[in-house]
Amino acid sequence: MADAMTEINDAWNQFNELLESGTQMSIVTKIILSIIGIAIMILVEKNFILRRWEGIVAATDAAWDDRIFGPLRTRIYIFTIVGGANVGVLWIDSANPGWAETGAPLFNAIFIILASTLASVTVKFILPELLNRFQQQSAVTVSGGNPLLVFLLRAVIWFGGLYLALSELGIELFGVLASLAVFSLIIGLAIQQTLGNIVNSFMLALDRPFEVGDRIEVDGVMGTVMSIGILSTKLLTLKEELVVIPNNSLVDSTVTNFARGGGDGVARRISVQMDYGVAYDEDPAHVKQVMLRVARSCQYVLSEPRPRVMMTELGDFAKVFRLFIWIGDYNDEIVTRDYLIERMDRAFEREGIVIPYPTAIEMATQEIHPDPEVAAKKLQDKEVRRQRAVASYRLEEARLRKEHSKITAELEELYSKVKSGKITGKELAEMQDRIRELEQSLALDMDIDD
Repeated sequence: MADAMTEINDAWNQFNELLESGTQMSIVTKIILSIIGIAIMILVEKNFILRRWEGIVAATDAAWDDRIFGPLRTRIYIFTIVGGANVGVLWIDSANPGWAETGAPLFNAIFIILASTLASVTVKFILPELLNRFQQQSAVTVSGGNPLLVFLLRAVIWFGGLYLALSELGIELFGVLASLAVFSLIIGLAIQQTLGNIVNSFMLALDRPFEVGDRIEVDGVMGTVMSIGILSTKLLTLKEELVVIPNNSLVDSTVTNFARGGGDGVARRISVQMDYGVAYDEDPAHVKQVMLRVARSCQYVLSEPRPRVMMTELGDFAKVFRLFIWIGDYNDEIVTRDYLIERMDRAFEREGIVIPYPTAIEMATQEIHPDPEVAAKKLQDKEVRRQRAVASYRLEEARLRKEHSKITAELEELYSKVKSGKITGKELAEMQDRIRELEQSLALDMDIDD
C-alpha cells in the first residue's frame, strides 16, 4: 500500500514539473500538446468507456437506450473537445495573461448549450417511454407518449439554455425580444392560423381524445390516426386515402373514437345492430331463435354480453327484427356483417322463413308446387321446426326472466344498504361498482317480452 502511494506521489510530482517546465514553451507548442491531449482523451473515452457502455446497451431488451446512445455519444465527444480546449487555454494563459479571462464567457456559453442539448435529447427519447410505462390502458384513457408534450418541454429547455448562454456573453435576451416587438407583431398576424393550430394541438394534448392507431370519424371522414402533429392530424381511410385535418377544424368538430368506446374495460369492443324483415305470417319466437343461433355461430361475436333480438317495427310489408351483437375488435365489423348476412339468408331459406318483397311489387304469397303433397310436406316440416324453435326460445325467455328478477332483487338490496348510510370506505366503493355492473347487465337483458 505504501509503495502504491509513493508511486502516485512521484507521478503527481512529475506532472507538476511538466506543467512548470511548460511555462517556457512557445504558444504553438502548447497548442499542439493540447490537441494531442484532447485526441488521447477521445481515444480513451471511445475504447474504454463508450465501447463498454455500447455493449451494455446492446444487451438490454429496451429499444429506447439504443436510440439515445448515438446522440449522447456525439455530444460527449463535443463536450470533451470543448473541455480540453478550455483546459488548454488556461494552460496557455499562464504565459499570456488575459486569454482565460477573455475566453471564459464563451466557454461557459458553449457548456450551457451542450448541457441543453443533452437534456433535450434525453427528454426526446426517455419521456415517451416513461409516459407509456406509467399510464394505464382503459376503455376511456389514451396511452402513449405525446409528441406535443415532448416538443413543449424541449422548447422550454432550449429557451432556458439560450437565455443563460446569452447572459454569459452579456446579451440580454428579453431586451432583444422587446426591440423586435413590432416585427414580432407583424409575424404574429401573418401566422395567426398556424399559431391557432399549435394552441389547439396543446388543447388536444390535454384532452387526448385519441392516439396514433385509433380509428376515428371526423365530419363524416373515417380513418386510422397515422400521426398527430403540431399543425394537423393525419388519417388513413379504409380506401387508403391520406386525409390531413387541421387541428383548428379538429377541435371544433365532433370526434367519434371507435377504439375507446367499449365498456367493461374492453376499449376496442363495439356494439353492432342489424335489421332483418320477415313476412307477417312468421312466428316472432321462431325468427328470434334462428337469428340468435346464427349470431352465436359467428366466431367474432362475443358470448358476453349475449346477443339479443328485438322486434322493432311493424312495417308496411314486413315485421322488422333487430339483432344486437358485440364484437371484441372494431376492425372485425365488416367481416362480421358479411358473415351474418350470408348465414342469415341461408338459415331463413332452410327454416322456410320468408323475406317479403316490397308491397309495390305484386307477388304470390305462397310458393306454387306442381304437387300438392310436396307443398303440404313443406308446410308440415316448417311447422315442426317452428314449434321446436318456439319451445327453445320460451326456455331461453324463462331463463332471462329468472335472471332479470334475481338482478332486480339484488339491486334493490344494494340500494337500501347504500341509502342507509351505514356503509363507508372501501366497502361502499365496491358496492357502487357492483351496482353499476348489475345495472349494465339489466340494460343488456332487454329481450324480455310480456
